[in-house]
Parts: sequence; structure tokens; C-alpha cells
Amino acid sequence: MSPRLPAEWERHEATWLVWPHKLDDWPGKFNTIKWVYCEIIKHISRSELVRLIVDNEKDENKVRYYLNKSHINPDIIEYYHIKSDRSWIRDTGPFYCIKDNKLHAVRFSFNGWGKYRDFKQDDAVPGKIIEKMNYKFVDAVEDNKRMVLEGGSIDVNGKGTLISTEQCLLSSDKQVRNKNFNSADYERIFSKYFGIKNVIWLKDGISGDDTNGHIDDICRLVSNNTVIMCEENNINDPNCKILNENFEILSGAKTEDGSNFEIIRLPMPEPLYYDNQRLPASYANFYITNSSILVPTYNDANDYKALGIFREIFSNRQVIGINSTDLILGLGSIHCLTKEQAANP
Repeated sequence: MSPRLPAEWERHEATWLVWPHKLDDWPGKFNTIKWVYCEIIKHISRSELVRLIVDNEKDENKVRYYLNKSHINPDIIEYYHIKSDRSWIRDTGPFYCIKDNKLHAVRFSFNGWGKYRDFKQDDAVPGKIIEKMNYKFVDAVEDNKRMVLEGGSIDVNGKGTLISTEQCLLSSDKQVRNKNFNSADYERIFSKYFGIKNVIWLKDGISGDDTNGHIDDICRLVSNNTVIMCEENNINDPNCKILNENFEILSGAKTEDGSNFEIIRLPMPEPLYYDNQRLPASYANFYITNSSILVPTYNDANDYKALGIFREIFSNRQVIGINSTDLILGLGSIHCLTKEQAANP
């Protein structure tokens, strides 16, 4: 039986997070980020287990203090002492797949988004999780080399369709993941380790995206054949052209069974900047828990509209806005710092 990478809306056993510890990721806002994490953990823990990575026992005790102050019972959280460079577990953690009706982990490599040098500890995180949890696992290896892949670079419907961007995975000169890899190479990898039959390649990611084109800032699958996709109506914003081009590609795409997609348009917030750097603020960086949808908000006029769209789509889950105006200073949001572990059949 082929492996299968479940969709995010399928049942979770747990959500993994890494407690924030790199001060430079949130300049001037590091202390407030801990309270944002507490808010996220509170909502996730209402319907599934939270598995939280911290450096050591001393840091675990500090986390317990923050959780207590936030009226979260710290004893309902599982703590794992694993060294990491940064907190973006979406991109560094293992992928949890189903094969022969059993859960197993797939371990890819991580190279700091092809940009940063402080990634060696993050690259080791999947192996340490697998060791501590005693998971069955496979390494994504080609030509005796473990392949690089980040969770934020792909999105799946759990039925065989995967969406990604050419900018992120196929770049040959900027933030390269797997040198000399082409689309056919990736499609072979996706089929082998995730059971993917149908890959849709969009073009570029949004302006300000530090990852060079992650899909989870522009377009997300929300059912087998439904996609929520960002749009920008300001023609002077570079995202207008980028998102319109991606919309045209997706409009002509099919699901794995040949069906058309229903595309739901999602607004973009007004551009946010820090020190002349554009930040990748997007409502598409939401996270689906067993009982809720955690949506980043930005004190923006479009917050209310975006939340309304999510409530129409996810009528069976509570839609919760999480103020992410500080969080986005780290160049990532809620989806980037969470990683679902599928329930074991």
C-alpha cells in the first residue's frame, strides 16, 4: 500500500511546537511572543495534545510559569528536551504519514531555507523526535543524500493532490534546497514518500516572504477540491500581479480525480513593515486544529472579512483570530510554528 500524507483537517493526535528562544527573531518584541504562544497553546490543547519542545528542564520550568499565568494547566502539555536553533517546527519537524494503516514519520533534511547558517540543530530535530517517540520512520534519500523539504513549502488534500511553488522548490540560484532538482524529480519524491499523484506548481510566493515562496502564505487546501487563495486588489502592490498569476494557474488545474477546484478568494491585509523590510503578513498562514481554526490577524480592516470567510468554510469548527502583528516580525505566523501529528489509525 502506498503511503499517504493526511490533510491538515484530518484528525490529529497532537500538535508540535518549539517554545521561542531566539531573541533576534522578534526584535524588541520577544517577551510578548511568549504570551502569543500561550494563547495558541490554549486553543490547541482544548481538543488535542500539545507536544512542546524546549531546550532543557530549566526552560521547561519557565514555560510552566507562563502557562500558569495564562490559566493553562502546564501538566496537560508534553515537554521534550531537544536543542533547536529556531522555532519554526512546520519546516523542521518530520512529516507524519499513514502506511499499511499505521503512522510513520518521514525525515527530510533542513538547510536553513537555503539562506541561514544556524540550522544544524534544527536539521537534527526530526531525528531526535523520532528517537524519543520511537516512531517507525523512513529517510527521504536520493543518491545517498537526504532530501531537503520544508512543511511550509507544500500543502495537500490527503487524497493525492499537492500544491507548491516553483519559486521555492525549483529555484537554481536563490535559496536552493536540492541542487539540480527539477519538477519531475520532486514529483517522484512526493509520490514515493507521500503517495502524491497530482502536483500543481504555482509560480511565486508573496512579497516579503523570507522563505522564497512558501505556499502557506498564498494558497491552502481546505477540502478535497476547495482552495482558499489570497488576492490583492491594489495594482501598485507587487502581490497583485503575483497572486493574479497564481489564480490563473489554479483556475486551470484539476484535482487528482480530474475535478475542478472551487477557489475561494481571501483578502490580504495592508502591507506591514519593520525597518524598511516588508513582512509576509497573510491570512493564509492559519492552522487547523481538531476543533478550531487559528487565523492570524493584524489590526487590519480586512481582519473581520477574513474571519467571516473562514467561518463560512469551517462551520464545524470555531474560528479564532490570533493577533499576529508582533508574531509576524519573525517573518512567520501561526502555521509556520505548528506541526500536526496525524492520529494513528
